[in-house]
Amino acid sequence: MTAAIEVRDVTRVFRHGTGAFSAESMIRAVDGVSFTVESGSCLGIVGESGCGKSTLARLILGLLLVSGGDILVNGKRLADMDRKSRASLIQPVFQDPFSSLNPRRRIRDIVALPLQAQGINGREQTTRVMEMLERVGLPGTIADRLPAQLSGGQRQRVAIARALVLRPRIVVCDEPTSALDVSVQAQILNLLAGLQRELGLTYVFISHNLAVVEHISDRVAVMYLGRMVEQAETGALFARPAHPYTKALLASVLTPEPGLGVPDVGLGDLYPDPANVPPGCRFHPRCPISQESCAIETPQPRDLDGHKVECLLA
Repeated sequence: MTAAIEVRDVTRVFRHGTGAFSAESMIRAVDGVSFTVESGSCLGIVGESGCGKSTLARLILGLLLVSGGDILVNGKRLADMDRKSRASLIQPVFQDPFSSLNPRRRIRDIVALPLQAQGINGREQTTRVMEMLERVGLPGTIADRLPAQLSGGQRQRVAIARALVLRPRIVVCDEPTSALDVSVQAQILNLLAGLQRELGLTYVFISHNLAVVEHISDRVAVMYLGRMVEQAETGALFARPAHPYTKALLASVLTPEPGLGVPDVGLGDLYPDPANVPPGCRFHPRCPISQESCAIETPQPRDLDGHKVECLLA
């Protein structure tokens, strides 16, 4: 298989606290991240809120510039592509299908916007819009409605149609089901999986929901404070997690057994301040197996039985 996306040692730094009464600090929202997504596969990215998942999504989409490193799409540097070239290759599906759709535009016009930006108008535009609405499971009669007249699941189908109407090869899904009811989530996941098979799409699928990621992903990358602490094939990661943080995330999933309640995995509620990253291994203040060396030495990525892991003790 060939690589659809190559992320090479990518960093994104934000300046924080530049007011008159506050000192400036630097937040490394993404800090030296590397991974590859094979063509036609799905990489799931998981982690707590604030770990840098959405920032990484915007870097891959070209909505943010990298502070360091490089991103290649189909072997070409993302930074060298103009806006139209990027849009023809890679498209997003965002979390909230209501706020991502213009409430004043008809559905046909919303789906057609990427085509108009590429100069595709007239009969071809109409044909492609109607074909894509049908492909995502929406009747043609919906084309003249406004977003407020649709259900949440229908709005997300419209967002997917808009993302695919240009026939891109890559789709970045940033929490695309988290705003939907559980039953609707399953429908959207099945739709995305079917479209991937039919169209040969490559997905980057970002979510905090481990069950969703397990369902749709071929590989999973676990993110913590801007770093990828573990990467592995989905089955291997869920069956044999190597990093203590991955183990804690998997242990935190609610069990269907009555009476067991919410498991206490010892992480606590307080996520570290991204502007004040702990020295050494950034997970060590919350890690149940940390040792003195973990507060001093920064772990480097290493291969461990098919897993790429950043941990001194794994």
